[in-house]
Amino acid sequence: MDLAYSQSYQQFRDEVQEFLAESRERWPSRQSLGRPSSEMCTWQAMLIERGYTARTVPKEYGGHGGELDILKSRIIAEEFTRAGAPGGLAGQGVSMLVPTLLELGSEEQKMQWIPKTLSGEVLWCQGYSEPGAGSDLASLQTRATEDGDDFIINGQKIWTSTAHEADMIFCLVRTEPDAPKHKGISYLLFPMATSGIEVRPLKTMTGHAEFNEVFFTDVRVPQKDIVGERGQGWMVANSTLKHERGMLGDPNQAGTRLNAIIKMMREETVDGTTLMENPVMRDRLLKLQARVLAMQFNGMRLLTGKLKKENPGIAGLIVKLQGCELNHQLAALAIDVMGELGILYGDTPRLRNRGIWQRSYMFDLGLIIGGGTAQIQKNIIAEWGLQMPREPKPATVATGGAS
Repeated sequence: MDLAYSQSYQQFRDEVQEFLAESRERWPSRQSLGRPSSEMCTWQAMLIERGYTARTVPKEYGGHGGELDILKSRIIAEEFTRAGAPGGLAGQGVSMLVPTLLELGSEEQKMQWIPKTLSGEVLWCQGYSEPGAGSDLASLQTRATEDGDDFIINGQKIWTSTAHEADMIFCLVRTEPDAPKHKGISYLLFPMATSGIEVRPLKTMTGHAEFNEVFFTDVRVPQKDIVGERGQGWMVANSTLKHERGMLGDPNQAGTRLNAIIKMMREETVDGTTLMENPVMRDRLLKLQARVLAMQFNGMRLLTGKLKKENPGIAGLIVKLQGCELNHQLAALAIDVMGELGILYGDTPRLRNRGIWQRSYMFDLGLIIGGGTAQIQKNIIAEWGLQMPREPKPATVATGGAS
C-alpha cells in the first residue's frame, strides 16, 4: 500500500509551509478564551482567505467556500502544529454555534450571525447549565412565557463561560411547561445587553473568573429568534453539544502541547542530563505521544465519515472524554518536566512561560467535568455507542404504617 502523498498534496503542503514561514512576524500572541484581539482578527481573515480555517463554510456566510478534503485538512493541522503557529478563532461561537446554524438555522440567521462570528466581531456565550440542571440538562427550569410577538424570560444559568464579555447568547429555555421535559425546550439567540440580564463572575481554582452566573429577570426576546422549531430545542442543543465535544477534545491542540513538551525535555537538564534521556520521563512521553497520534487518526476517521455522510458512532462519542483527559495529563507531564519550578503559580520571577502549564493543568481538570462530566461521557459511550443497558435505578422501598 502506497501511503505517500500525491504531487498535488505535496504541493499544497509546500504552500502551507511557505505561508507560515512568510507570515511568522504577523502571528498573533497567545489567544485567550475571551474577546479576540485586533491582531487575532486580522490573522483569522488571512486564514479564511487561504482556506486554513472555516474551509468548508460557504463564502456567502463569511467562510472560504471550499470542499471538504480530508488530506488537506490533515496537512493544515500537521503544518500549523509543527510550526507552533496559532490556528484560527475557536470557542463557543465559531466552533459550536456556527456549525449548528449551518445545519439548522434559517437563512436569515445564517446571513446575520455566521460572518460576524467567524470574523471575531461578535462574541458568544452558551446558556445551558443551571444550578439544578447540569448533567440532567433537560430538567432546566429557565422559562419563557409569551407576550405578543415576544418571550419574557425568567431564570438562571451557571458555568457560563465568557458571559461577562459576550455580545450574544445562545440559550435553552422552557417554552412549553406542560410538555415532557425533552419536548418543551426552545433554543433562542439574543443580546447580552438586553434589559434584565445580570452577570456575576465565578472565580475558579485558576484564580481567574472564566465562568459566570447569569440571571434573567423579565428579559424580552422576539419569538422569531428561535433556532429550529419552538419546543424542539433539545434536538438543536444536541447538535451544538456534538460540536462542543469535538472542540474540547481537539487532537490538534494536544499535538501542539506534545511538541512543546518534547522541546522542553530536550532543553531541561538534571545534573547535566536532559530530561529526554531520563528513561522514566521518556516512557511517560511516549505513552502520551501514542495517545495523541491515536486521537489524530480518529479525527481523520471522523472527517472520512463526514465526507461519506455516515454517523460517526462511537468514534465521535470518545473525543471529549479522551481529549480532555489527555490534555490534563500532558499538562501534568510538562509540570513534572519543570521540576520544582513547575509548582510555582502567580507573580514570581522564576515562573516559566507565564505559568501557562500550571494554569492549563487546573483549567483542564475543570474541562474533564465541564461540557458533560467524564462519568456522563462514559455512560453515553456505553449506552449509545456500545448499546449496553442503562444502569438500573435503586429500588424504592415502600413504607407503611404499623400493622
